[in-house]
Amino acid sequence: MFKKILIANRGEIACRVIKTARKMGIATVAIYSDADRNALHVQMADEAVHIGPPPANQSYIVIGNVMRAIKETGAEAVHPGYGFLSENSKFAEALEEAGVAFIGPPKGAIEAMGDKITSKKIAQDAKVSTVPGYMGLIEDADEAVKISNEIGYPVMIKASAGGGGKGMRIAWNDEEAREGFQSSKNEAASSFGDDRIFIEKFVTQPRHIEIQVLCDNHGNGIYLGERECSIQRRNQKVVEEAPSPFLDEATRKAMGEQAVALAKAVGYSSAGTVEFIVDGQKNFYFLEMNTRLQVEHPVTELITGVDLVEQMIRVADGEKLALAQKDVKLNGWAIENRLYAEDPYRGFLPSIGRLTQYNPPEEVVEPGHIVRNDTGVYDGGEISMYYDPMIAKLCTWAPSREEAIEHMRNALDAFEIEGIGHNLPFLSAVMDHPRFISGDITTAFIAEEYPDGFAGVELPESTLRRIAAACAAMHRVAEIRRTRVSGRMDNHERRVGSDWVVSLQGESFPVTIAADHDGSTVTFEDGTRHRVTGDWTPGKSLADMVVDGEPLVLKVGKISGGFRIRSRGADLKVHVRTSRQTELAALMPEKLPPDTSKMLLCPMPGLIVKVDVEVGQEVQEGQALCTVEAMKMENILRAEKKAIVSKINAGPGDSLAVDDVIMEFE
Repeated sequence: MFKKILIANRGEIACRVIKTARKMGIATVAIYSDADRNALHVQMADEAVHIGPPPANQSYIVIGNVMRAIKETGAEAVHPGYGFLSENSKFAEALEEAGVAFIGPPKGAIEAMGDKITSKKIAQDAKVSTVPGYMGLIEDADEAVKISNEIGYPVMIKASAGGGGKGMRIAWNDEEAREGFQSSKNEAASSFGDDRIFIEKFVTQPRHIEIQVLCDNHGNGIYLGERECSIQRRNQKVVEEAPSPFLDEATRKAMGEQAVALAKAVGYSSAGTVEFIVDGQKNFYFLEMNTRLQVEHPVTELITGVDLVEQMIRVADGEKLALAQKDVKLNGWAIENRLYAEDPYRGFLPSIGRLTQYNPPEEVVEPGHIVRNDTGVYDGGEISMYYDPMIAKLCTWAPSREEAIEHMRNALDAFEIEGIGHNLPFLSAVMDHPRFISGDITTAFIAEEYPDGFAGVELPESTLRRIAAACAAMHRVAEIRRTRVSGRMDNHERRVGSDWVVSLQGESFPVTIAADHDGSTVTFEDGTRHRVTGDWTPGKSLADMVVDGEPLVLKVGKISGGFRIRSRGADLKVHVRTSRQTELAALMPEKLPPDTSKMLLCPMPGLIVKVDVEVGQEVQEGQALCTVEAMKMENILRAEKKAIVSKINAGPGDSLAVDDVIMEFE
């Protein structure tokens, strides 16, 4: 077995590989850019080598820099993670020439299947059903528009060497095809060093279901069930689960056998994923093969008990698979939520900065449930603008899908993050959404259910009452603490009032609190009672409460006269006041936000790539104004209405913060 391996990656996947290597007794080497000098993967590894400036195309994807780190440390093998050089055949070739093992598939398999155009041709030759599209290289935007019309809109414009949603656009008309081609080409070049583009039909109402395969160098291959990856935004997976709530055993078997046959046809070894698009009648079509470990591999590990990273290392060391297909059993249900550094209230635009608080839920491994958090950050660390915005992958496992979802809800509620925008509220909303709960989902789920973006969650009254009862009990505890500190009263608990009005989400609930040694009974005006227990004390940012015997996890912040409460995707200002205070609060004027209707504000921290207009120019609704790049993604900012540009405050190359004024209008 290898004594030392280098991880040619960063962030959570580098940390993930280090954990398995440590378990196997293998020493690890991390690589890092200037931006990652203090990163978690650097801290975890046994050794670390600096490889260049922050941009990936000057550090992590420079083959020469990585090879230098291998030579300096004497690493015998390299795990590439995903993204970066993981599907780069030139990197695999360089390792082979240097006598260093690649913990991944052979160079030929990467070339055959890692390239999206070539893989589709091979699949067609093997009589695998594929989505209609144009597999040749596309020279320019005019040709892209012509091909798109021949295929028929909508079409998907994709980077040939792409993955992870980078270099991918959906076009519904000629204008979007033209714009999408150029943006995809630019993103592909910066992310993968390969700007080749292809176009295929975008199938509406599909499910995205993928098969995990595992092959060795001795001709053996198995599949480890499927993953449902249909909940996507901007072609980037957000929620994954295993198994799929849609497939039956016959379809699973057919997809799995086809995936393994395809892998064997190209001499594949190591872990890989064959992706399919599946329609409502369970017809499935080959999309592509990812010749690497997938981001969502933990859900497969949780339902099969197979450590895929360990298997990749063993295969690279020449071992035969210890598992046959008959040994693969799917046990229970697993769900993964991808936690991103992005602001769901600003159209999910990237958010960067310092994590002033990062406190994930406790990881649990019990017979009845598992909570797993794969992460690459830590409390006080920085989220950089140079890399993918994923912070962590939160996973839960339980015997049933319903139980796995409930454990995920509680884990999301207990996940504390401050300092940056993040998508925790949105993930909580998805876990409570009736369509997700029913399993009736497609890749259009987010677009259909949140057509105008995410504006937060409106909680039902039954949930509001539980939160109101908990906050009333918490307020009583805070009032007792306050009177003790002030030293004004001898019998603090007796002199704290029992009648309060709890106001939240536009509702007000007059309540009466009766406390005892074990907790509080909160009685509402209509006579409804809720029993509240918990060990919350003032200053704690997380309240693990129990209301009527059911857990209620609240993230708690202090505001004047109450709490800022975040739970189940809702962000609430909860005021607990006396009746008189409530009457007076109703008379206070509402503070209005400043008027920014005549300004284009930067919606995210990023770099101005291009400005499309000039001072004095009249712009129309929907017209492109400028392009901002953040976290390897290009974002085109458009005019919301007809106007005349009066001032431009930023140009190409300028780095901007959130809400910086890019331009102004008359």
